[in-house]
Parts: sequence; C-alpha cells; structure tokens
Amino acid sequence: MHRMEPGKTVSQLRKGVLEYCVLSLLRDRPRFGTELLNELADTGALATSQGTVYPLLARLRREELVTTEWQESPSGPPRRYYSLTPAGRTALAEFAPVWAEFADAVDLLIAADRRPSPARRTP
Repeated sequence: MHRMEPGKTVSQLRKGVLEYCVLSLLRDRPRFGTELLNELADTGALATSQGTVYPLLARLRREELVTTEWQESPSGPPRRYYSLTPAGRTALAEFAPVWAEFADAVDLLIAADRRPSPARRTP
C-alpha cells in the first residue's frame, strides 16, 4: 500500500503555484526577496527557501514578468526590489480564472459532502 508523505504533497502543490503566488504578492507594490520569503512563510503552506525563491525571481525577470531596481535600505545594504511588469499582470490575470476552476474541481472531487449526487448531475 502506498502512503503519500504530507510534506512531499505540499511541496509538489507549492511548485505548481509558487510563481503565481509571487506575482500576486507583487501586484500592489514592489517587494524585496526577503520580504517575499517572509510573506510566503506567513501563509504556512507556501513557506519556501531562498534557494527556491531567488532562482524563481531570476526566471521571472528573464521572462520579463518582473523588473528589478536597487534601493537603499535604512537598515543595511541596498535591496533589490521586484516589480510586476504589464506582462506579469497579464500572466496573473490569465492564471486567476484557471486556478479558480482548478481549485473548484479538486474541491468537488475531494470533499465528499460537496460531491453532487448522481441525481443532481446534468449532462
């Protein structure tokens, strides 16, 4: 019998959505890397490491979904701030309805009390 490891399951789910979660965090204002890590950690399930987030940010930059700007920090060295580009906003806007449909479909299959009975299904 195969038993899934909860940590591995969360890790796989996180890999699929982390890019869009980062884009979402940049929707309202620029943020620096550590700030993004802290906000992801605050969610619990989206907590990740620098070794995951910084390569992701570099890829988002190469794909022109984010831009960067160095800003002086009041408490240490300058920080690289990441901002959403128009292409990043478009990617996020296109993802939102896909995610909603995907999450609803998974919820429907997993939550037994939400499953439609055969009599309620429509062709």
